[in-house]
Amino acid sequence: MPETTVLNLAAYRFSPIDEPQSVRVQLFERGKALGIRGTVLVSSEGLNAVLAGPEQDCREMLAALRELPGFAPMVAKESWSQTIPFRRFKVKVKTEIIRMDHPTIRPVDARAASVDARTLARWLDQGHDDANRPVVLLDTRNGFEVDHGGFSGALDWRLHQFTEFPKALAEHREALDGKTVVTYCTGGIRCEKAALYMQSVGLQDVLQLEGGILNYFELTDGRHYQGSCFVFDEREALAPDLSPIRHQT
Repeated sequence: MPETTVLNLAAYRFSPIDEPQSVRVQLFERGKALGIRGTVLVSSEGLNAVLAGPEQDCREMLAALRELPGFAPMVAKESWSQTIPFRRFKVKVKTEIIRMDHPTIRPVDARAASVDARTLARWLDQGHDDANRPVVLLDTRNGFEVDHGGFSGALDWRLHQFTEFPKALAEHREALDGKTVVTYCTGGIRCEKAALYMQSVGLQDVLQLEGGILNYFELTDGRHYQGSCFVFDEREALAPDLSPIRHQT
């Protein structure tokens, strides 16, 4: 890779944080000392982080996140770019690290069942899961993200924001009956909450795509996915080989 290559990390974990404000100060001071850029969201339900910078600095910041109680298993998705796609470093305290407005949905208590990227690719190759059930992919991202790319044949409910997901599910639930539903999003955080919500209203055969689209790109050849994956930074979108794509306007 070129010497100027920048490491980009995306990581989240649902784990209880008793004093989010104290954690915010701790992480902000560490990040500023390293000169890292990006955003970390802190809430009582966990952390959500996107970071970029020189490789050693990024890995040191990730290590700082993992030093927090309950965050040692945090997994990060990696990609590379020639420039840092963030202008500064921010650490914010939020009520939720991904807003759904359903406080009874608590990934800190129990994770949704998942399917790994390679297994999903195999299911899509064969046209059914290992129980011979049809598989339906459900995109939990906003509509403008889906317009950059998605899995072939996936359901797209044209969400404007994630808080609309419960209402959309009520309107489209019949299309999911009798099928194995796999929810997916960019990095896994939205599809995890979506899967938990679906289970809470009685849908049993629901899985989240482990690590989301970025993990699928990393672990497979990207087959069954068309287009690019929108990311919320100056890179705009990533190709299946995780290289940045900027679309012409």
